[in-house]
Amino acid sequence: MRAWPSGSPARAPSEALCYQVGMPLISARDRDPDDPFFTRVVTLPNLVTLARLLLLVPVCWLVVVGAPGSWLPAVLLAVWASTDWIDGMLARALHQESRLGELLDPIADRVGIVGVTLALAIGGAVDWWILGVIAAVDVATLALAGPAARDGSIHVSWTGKVRTALLLTAIVVLLLGHTVLEWATPAGLTLMLLGLGLHVVAGVDYIVQARRLRRVQTGDGSDAEEAR
Repeated sequence: MRAWPSGSPARAPSEALCYQVGMPLISARDRDPDDPFFTRVVTLPNLVTLARLLLLVPVCWLVVVGAPGSWLPAVLLAVWASTDWIDGMLARALHQESRLGELLDPIADRVGIVGVTLALAIGGAVDWWILGVIAAVDVATLALAGPAARDGSIHVSWTGKVRTALLLTAIVVLLLGHTVLEWATPAGLTLMLLGLGLHVVAGVDYIVQARRLRRVQTGDGSDAEEAR
């Protein structure tokens, strides 16, 4: 028997997942369903994450209409992007970490980045192929690694966090270039390409992790030997 690291900042690695070769994966929730980490729903960090999703609607509308010469779209977008670390900071400071928040946060990130990039593409600020790469990686990751992430078997990696930070910064800078600071566009594109590269790397990493977990669960191949 061996513990699989959870990646959750507030939980000991051994609390996330235990498995034995050839046996079903057992999640921490199955072993301790009354743990507050799994039962918390209405928390301040989760409300901030929900607000981030709701704020996406006016943000995308302002991006599409462009508002040339106006700082409002970029300021609102920056406020939206800042909530990505505010909810996590509040969760740690208030000891309100929750499984719901752990699931909602990356969903809000992915929906937001795709939504804003789509709006930028409609507004002519980015090429459509950039949106295509982001969406294709997200769909592949969701299909191949989504079940493992939902069960808590894999968590957001540092590569994924850096990728998200780069993409969020890139779309803010690109919007600035599209509305009030034309000279910011090259910097925004550079950040976008760097974030795009990490997006592919992070997606492949999640898929590989999920595949390895499946092989360990079934006791198949070299991954099962490594788990003994």
